[in-house]
Amino acid sequence: MLVGAVTADENVRAVQDKLRDGGFYSGQIDGAYSSELAAALTRYQIRNGLPITGQLDVETSKALGAKPAVTTPPAQSAQSSETWRQLRKSEPVKTNVSETPRPTETTGPAEGTAASPSPSTESVARTAPSAAANSEATSTDRLRDYVGAFVLAGLDPHVGAEADFFADRVDYYNDGVISRDKVREDLQRYAARWPERKFWLAGDIKVERQSDNRIRVTFPLRYDLRNGAKHSSGKIDKTLVLEPVGDDFAIVAVNERKAK
Repeated sequence: MLVGAVTADENVRAVQDKLRDGGFYSGQIDGAYSSELAAALTRYQIRNGLPITGQLDVETSKALGAKPAVTTPPAQSAQSSETWRQLRKSEPVKTNVSETPRPTETTGPAEGTAASPSPSTESVARTAPSAAANSEATSTDRLRDYVGAFVLAGLDPHVGAEADFFADRVDYYNDGVISRDKVREDLQRYAARWPERKFWLAGDIKVERQSDNRIRVTFPLRYDLRNGAKHSSGKIDKTLVLEPVGDDFAIVAVNERKAK
């Protein structure tokens, strides 16, 4: 599906070809700037420590040896929403590259929070009753895509879009258990406080199986936040606790702590 106003050209074809060779893209080499290409760009950004934008931006195009091809509003708004939705639920492309290590003001609305202790890491290949909890659905690639989708939703022009990832009731930082509507309100306040936001996955995700069939995903996130002259940057370890819902997940708990 064509999302942006960028026309087919050899630059985008070359990018599609490189992403397909790297295992990030499985679509047609047609030069079209589509949501499928944007999802592939997000995967590439996550695996290479680049700002997560879903765009062929300056930094990503430089890494790929291509020219920037960023869509413009309103196409960018439509592409952003479509990209994180596709990443969240689609079967991930199996990447061929090796793992590469890759934002206190915090990346999320809560400040000074600390992730709760984790049980020992377990293989994500174990089977479970729910479709979303089986070995294929909980592969590292699938969960990495989910994390990328969650981060990208936080940059969606539709402020508070990432609230759609949460369950009806959420153990939310130091606020205890609150409703998803309250989560959305908090995310909107955070976006107003920091209208310019950049995020990088600063290492690989850690996946832990919990006894109640939930999955704990922890990942290092680097951030750069701006609001006029105000600026904050740093790195945190963010933790999401996911509950299988059909072939998808809902976040039932979120926390973070400053990374060492």
